[in-house]
Amino acid sequence: MDSTPRPKNTDHDARTYPGQGRLVEGSYRPSRRRVPRWLVIAGAAVAVLLVAAVAFGGYWAFRLQSNIKSAALGAGGQRSEGPVDDRTDRLQVLILGTDTRDGKNAAYGTADQSSGYGQSDVMMLLDISANNQDVNVISFPRDLLVDVPSCEDQDSGRRYPARAGAMINSAMAEAGIGCAVDTVNGVTGFEIDHFMMADFNSVTELSNAVGGVEVCVDSAVFDPDSGLRLPEGTSSVQGDQALAFLRTRYAFADGGDLGRIQAQQAFLGSLTRKLKDEGTLRNPQKVLGIADTVTRNLTVDEGLASIPALLTIADRLKNIDPARVNFITVPTVPAADPNRLQLSEPEAGNLFGALRQSADLAGPAPAPAEAPPAEAPGQPDYDRSLQPVLIANGTTVPGRSHDLTPILTEAGFTSLSRIEAQPADETTIYYGPEFDDVAADVAALFGLPASKVQADPSVYGVQLYLGIDFTSGTKPSVTAPSARDVVAQTAEDRKCQAVNSLR
Repeated sequence: MDSTPRPKNTDHDARTYPGQGRLVEGSYRPSRRRVPRWLVIAGAAVAVLLVAAVAFGGYWAFRLQSNIKSAALGAGGQRSEGPVDDRTDRLQVLILGTDTRDGKNAAYGTADQSSGYGQSDVMMLLDISANNQDVNVISFPRDLLVDVPSCEDQDSGRRYPARAGAMINSAMAEAGIGCAVDTVNGVTGFEIDHFMMADFNSVTELSNAVGGVEVCVDSAVFDPDSGLRLPEGTSSVQGDQALAFLRTRYAFADGGDLGRIQAQQAFLGSLTRKLKDEGTLRNPQKVLGIADTVTRNLTVDEGLASIPALLTIADRLKNIDPARVNFITVPTVPAADPNRLQLSEPEAGNLFGALRQSADLAGPAPAPAEAPPAEAPGQPDYDRSLQPVLIANGTTVPGRSHDLTPILTEAGFTSLSRIEAQPADETTIYYGPEFDDVAADVAALFGLPASKVQADPSVYGVQLYLGIDFTSGTKPSVTAPSARDVVAQTAEDRKCQAVNSLR
């Protein structure tokens, strides 16, 4: 029997060896150096931070996603284009501001001041080029008269009939946002890819989130209707004052909607510069605050109803040069109702044609669109020989009214008079009460579009006012302006608003 001494079980040199009893000192190999306590603590801290970051990100993703409300993109209108890739394709996004007074918006009026889905207090078409080099923001006056197509409310299934000559801001009141989209598609010839609709409260909260937006007025202004009060020069507006600056109808220019649109464009340009110059989009805390503010007050189409989809649009805009962000107001002229506007042709047709071809308005323009002439009745229900028609010569060419007299007399208009008038750039027909059909007849003789026929209660009968565009021939010459000429300002421009001196 081997008499070699064995260590006792209590020997401090013995080590446990599972399944094999004990190892003696000769076969024991010491373990590696123990991990320092500080490294263990640091590792645990990093793990906790990672878990917290994931939880934080999950919280914000859930919060932002739950904020978003969505609605159908259209209201039954026909579409011929397939889906687009939001990351790489050219995009058109309709931006709407609703005048609804429910929820937090109750502070800005009573529910009876808006109806149905509300009316679009602001309507802008955001056009982003495929290469992200050009952005156009086209504003539609809310008083613009357009044809609203037949629309179906996608929630109730109720269909509403088409309306001719309706205010564009009423398009969504009955059948919802999709009807506004279908209406703008019909006016422009586009097929809009997405929409975003915000309410009054979004402006107050967003302007607070960015710390105010700089605006400028050429003299002190106080508008009791909107509550806007600003000193002359540059001011930073936020909260209710920011909303008042955007909503005031009477404070700027001549007190009409076009002056308000100019102020809205200047505000957005200033906001664009602020976000870019201050590096706001590179500050995670500010980005989260803005994202939370925006999504809480936003309704989008179903294709944009996710955080990744919204981030895709934001990512495409973050590096845009403000000088390439063009603000455009749709060309208009006064309608028969002086409180309303209608499209000015051929300018509006040329603009939409150029935009359909390219988002780069500095590029070559398409061939000018033919303006449809005013339609005259086939057989008038009045005696042309009795209708008073005045030819006002504003061409600067002496005797020009006599050259055109035979065209009228051969058509049966023999009650004519002629005067020499102050020079005018464009030929226009003015007519008095109950002479609209006669004016349309005269316009058709000279190929004048409906936009050049205007009601004027001070006129008796019909007045054919010849302009410098009609110095020769039997029809005025139409020079199509460059689409670039309609750009009112860019996001780089700093403009002071002209205060309405009559207010």
